[in-house]
Amino acid sequence: QVQLAESGGGMVQAGGSLRLSCAASGGIFSSYAVAWFRQAPGKEREFVAATGRSGSNLLYTNSVRGRFTISRDNAKNTVYLQMNSLKPEDTAVYYCAAAKRAFSTRLSNDYHYWGQGTQVTVSS
Repeated sequence: QVQLAESGGGMVQAGGSLRLSCAASGGIFSSYAVAWFRQAPGKEREFVAATGRSGSNLLYTNSVRGRFTISRDNAKNTVYLQMNSLKPEDTAVYYCAAAKRAFSTRLSNDYHYWGQGTQVTVSS
């Protein structure tokens, strides 16, 4: 069973950048598709981006496409979310999640392993 730990969150001004990391342990990381979700105060958790287990099959929600990039380094058991041109509406707790499957999916119910989350705050 894989354990996930996010890092890299923080406070940034609008237009700035952050890179989130999701470090995995306890499983064969290359067997898992990995996704990022986020949850803002008072809102439901939403899908952000996902990668298949080989680093292909990339998915993005429309609001981050062209600004965020998901990538993975299976040798380091880590998935990254590079976030550029950040906006105040990107403020949320960001979670990484893993599913033992080849291809990524946007559905949170498909992911069985979750990290604790990292806070991202974007000021205007």
